This record gives sequence, structure tokens and C-alpha cells, in this order.
Amino acid sequence: MSGYLSSKEAVPGLVARLRAAGCVFAEDEAELILAAARTPDEVEAMAERRVSGQPLEHVLGWAEFCGLRLAVEPGVFVPRPRTGFLIGQAVALAGELPGTPVVLDLCCGTGAMGAALAAGLAGPVELHAADLDPAAVRCARRNLPDASVHEGDLYEPLPATLRGRVDLLIASPPYVPSASVGLLPPEARLYEPLTALDGGHDGLDVVRRVIAGAPGWLAPGGHLLIETSERQAEATARAAEEAGLTARVTGSDELDATAVVATAPRE
Repeated sequence: MSGYLSSKEAVPGLVARLRAAGCVFAEDEAELILAAARTPDEVEAMAERRVSGQPLEHVLGWAEFCGLRLAVEPGVFVPRPRTGFLIGQAVALAGELPGTPVVLDLCCGTGAMGAALAAGLAGPVELHAADLDPAAVRCARRNLPDASVHEGDLYEPLPATLRGRVDLLIASPPYVPSASVGLLPPEARLYEPLTALDGGHDGLDVVRRVIAGAPGWLAPGGHLLIETSERQAEATARAAEEAGLTARVTGSDELDATAVVATAPRE
């Protein structure tokens, strides 16, 4: 450990508190808190926040995603491991592109997807990201120091010079139906922004907007990769086809991940 308490003497008590609060991986979480804290007061403050139900990533100030450690502020959506599947698909498609790929991370949150995709590529990338939430944009600018990070609603803040140039458009918009938001784990429901979770009546309000705008920004033959759920995949793919894109559904049972990959026609 590199934090305040490097001995294991403090671990049992903290583990017991975390376990009593319902933390499934209490031992691992205790180690992370003790490694991050610099003083006994910090240990106590972090433990109290975690016991109260705050996501561990908000307590620590970082999240692990695709092997990267990324800054996460309180109140910002925490990147999910399942989204790593979409990144793997994007990396594979990027390998087929000539030159420097132009990537747009839409609804970027912390910028986790853009950061992971850039890290997975063998060469340079022109990376843009956008989100509506100012706190998320602050995180994304920390996590994507070499990218252009824009604040605003979907495509609205993007520079006009990006139109028709995007080779890979990656997006994990909110797709939880409004009626199901209350069924989410408290960590998400109480501590993450509703705008990052609630996708409207059928969960696809923002998804449809992303898809509808994509053709104007994609390069000829460019790809839109959008995360969704298995039950919403058919409707998502249909929306992409109606927008003039060729769509296919792909997924991973292991990660419980589903994505629609939609491709713009080549001129």
C-alpha cells in the first residue's frame, strides 16, 4: 500500500464495517481505501462515504476501465466493465482504417470510452468527445488531455469542420426505460446523474437522437457503435437502418454486453 496505513492492522475493522454495509468485495475495498488515504481522518471520511452507499469510484476519485485508471468526480456516471466489449469492437474496426482515425466519443461521461479506444490503437488518433454534464466534461478533460472535449447536447457543440469526417462514433447513451430507473442499484440511482441513466419511455429517446444525427457526421464507410441492451437491440438496429445505415447486433454473454454496429454507405 502507498497510503496512510500500510500495515494490515487497520484492515479487519474496516472490512467489518464495509461488509456490514453490504459491500460484497469488502476486503478489496478496504485495501483500496487504506491505500488512498493519507491520514486517519481521511480513512474515516472515505469509509463513512462508502458505508453510506456512495460508489467506491466516487470515494476513491478514480475508476478502472479497460486497464486504465480514470478520474471520476462525485455525481458523475461510473464507466461499466460491460462497455469494454464495445471498445474491443471499435479497436478491431479501427485496424481496418487507413491513416489516422477520427473518433467521436458521444455522451462521453468521464471520457472512458475514448481513452480506452485511444490506448488500444497502435498509432495516433484524432479524438473528440462531448457531454451535456459540466462535471462529466471536467472529468473527460482530465482523462483526455490530448482530445477536444466539448460541452453541450449531443452534436450541438461540435465544430462544423468535423462533419463527414468521423470514422468511429462511439456512444453509450442512457437506455434505461424511465419506469425502470427506480429498480437500479442505489449506487447508480442515488449518486449518478439521471440524465446518464434515464432513456425515456422505452429507453431509446437519446439512442434515437444519436442515430438520427450520425449520418451527417460519419465519414463514408464510417461506423457508429452504440451500446444498448439485448431487449432493445432490435429496435436500435432498426432505427439505424431507417437512418440509412447498415446495422448489425453483436454482444457478449460473458460481459452481459450488447452493441449495435451501424455503418455509413461508401460514396
